[in-house]
Order: sequence, then C-alpha cells, then structure tokens
Amino acid sequence: MRRRDIRNIAIVAHVDHGKTTLVDAMLKQAKVFRDNQVVQERIMDSNDLERERGIRILSKNTSISYKDMKINIIDTPGHSDFGGEVERVLNMVEGVLLVVDSVEGPMPQTRFVLKKALEFGHAVVVVVNKIDRPSARPDFVINSTVELFIELNAPDEQCDFQVIYPSGIKGQAGLSPDNLAEDLGPLFESIIRCIPGPRIDKDGALQMLVTNIEYDEHKGRIAIGRLHAGVLRRGMDVRVCTTEETCRFARVSELFVYDKFIRVAAEAVEAGDICAVCGIDDIQIGETIADKITRKPLPAIRVEEPTVKMAFSINTSPFVGREGKYVTSRNLRDRLYRELERNLAMRVEEGDGKVTNSWWDPQK
Repeated sequence: MRRRDIRNIAIVAHVDHGKTTLVDAMLKQAKVFRDNQVVQERIMDSNDLERERGIRILSKNTSISYKDMKINIIDTPGHSDFGGEVERVLNMVEGVLLVVDSVEGPMPQTRFVLKKALEFGHAVVVVVNKIDRPSARPDFVINSTVELFIELNAPDEQCDFQVIYPSGIKGQAGLSPDNLAEDLGPLFESIIRCIPGPRIDKDGALQMLVTNIEYDEHKGRIAIGRLHAGVLRRGMDVRVCTTEETCRFARVSELFVYDKFIRVAAEAVEAGDICAVCGIDDIQIGETIADKITRKPLPAIRVEEPTVKMAFSINTSPFVGREGKYVTSRNLRDRLYRELERNLAMRVEEGDGKVTNSWWDPQK
C-alpha cells in the first residue's frame, strides 16, 4: 500500500541551475519562517564552504506542509564531484524535480542525475527554472530534455513527464512560460499529482535503510533514512543488519523527523516518513535498522570506492613552520579523521610516516 499524506522528493540539477534558490522560495511560501524573520539567501547552504563557493556539497533534508500534505524535500549537490550524495539520496524518495536552466538546457550533471533517477524508476517532474530571463528559450530546453530521456532509454510512462515553468527568485510558477501564477501553487500541485506516495508495509516488521549519516559533537553519528515498514519508536531495541547472518543489537536513544527547516524530536515514526536516528555509534550507510526478532535487512547501498589518492608526509621545505596556524602533521591527521565522521566517500590510511587520503571522483 501507499501513504497518501506524504510525498518524498529530491531536487536534482546541474550546478548553478537555481535549485537552492527555488527551495528558498518553496520554504518561504509554505510559511516555514515567520513574516518578520530575517532569512539569508540560499538558506540550505548552511556549510561555510557551501556559502563561500555558492554550491551544494552535502544533501540537506527539510519538509513543508501544503494542503494537509507533508512534502519531504532533499536538496542535492549539483556539482559532479559530489554525485555520490545524489545516488544515495535517491533511495529515500519516490520522485524527483529535475531543474533545468531555461537558457542552458540539460548539462552533463543533468544527464548523470536523470540517469540515476530513471534507473530507480522514479517519477520525474521537469522544472524549467529562471523562466523570467530575457534570453529564456523554453521550447529548446524541453526538446533537449525529451532527447535526453530518449538517449537514456526511459520507458514511455517516464517520458510523459509534467513540465513546470518557475522563477525561483520571484517565487512564481506556471504550466506554461507565458502564464505564471502569483505563487508556486502550480509547482506544489504538480508534486502532489505526479509524485506517488511512498510504498509501505504498515503492519510489517521494522525496516529502515540508512541512506545518509550526519555527525553531531553531542549526539554522535546520526543515521538518516526512510522507514520502509513498521513503526520505529524512541528507546526501542532493534537489530542493525548488513545481511541476515550479520546483525547486532542496538537501541534508539533519540528519534527525529524533519519539520519545516529543523529536526524535531519524535516519540514514534510510521513507515513512509524520513527520520533521523541517534544512539547507534557504529552505524554505516547501507545497513538496515530492523526488528530485533525478524531481523530482515533491505538490499544494501554500495558506497563508491575511492578513485583519487593523495599522500601527506612531513614537510621538508626550508620554509616549514613559517606560515599557517596548524602546521604539524598531527593537526592534519586529526582534521582528516574528523572529516571521516561526515564523508563516507573518503578513506584515510596511516603508515611509513605519512597519511594517505583517498576519495571518490565520478570523473575518473
């Protein structure tokens, strides 16, 4: 069965096609913030490096309410170097908003994220963004997008996609480029109409696939994923499984759901919703939080192996120690290990007086 009161969507696009600005407008019109609240631009860019570069690096979760419908939104990275984030996030959703610039049309990262969405069988809503630009050419963009669907061997039902023409910066959208509504209502209505609710087993044994991990200095590792079956409760004893043979006991100390722009503590979460779980310090992406008796794991997510390697050794330059605040290898080592708590595509190895850092690059 499917839940009818929830929609789980990912917003995917090539870098600089305006998806984070569009999410800003969606949050504001859904009354996530007070009328007198001062809100910065690119709200979802909470990371300092993201704000400096103006790009999404880590996927971010939020949710809005529209006509008694909860819409979980995941804003994903648009740069190809962080494409692994997109691939994992697609396990949590049933549909995507494919944001395409009204002038540039589909770009290389557009192809990558669309290919992954089609492989998952997700419903796609094509969003021709920045339609207010004087040089906008929506007909060209739609024709190019249709050609891309055909090149990727999309089935007929996925090629028959809904198209929305918004201006993220103006907070307007319409079903045609020449007739925009005063708000983003047509976009919200298309999400509800075109994206199916999550398929669940409400009365089944607990199953939650861990799709992403965050790290908090006080709470430790936080597992994020969608609940596929059953009900998860705070304080519940569970099993963490990779396969049916490799399971270990754990307890959920805290449980959160995404409400508007923040994580909100919850006593219980029902199947179909996206939640965050604390208390399992050794949890990994791809593992299943399962019922302690039935312990049935879901198919695991493959985390991409690193393809780029760099070795950091002792600085033998004559200028060693003359610049910088943290100049010793110990500081560098500590920083790399802190990054391991958040970056699952990275590996760190020690030996022979040097630290080797490896990470995943989709362009290799």
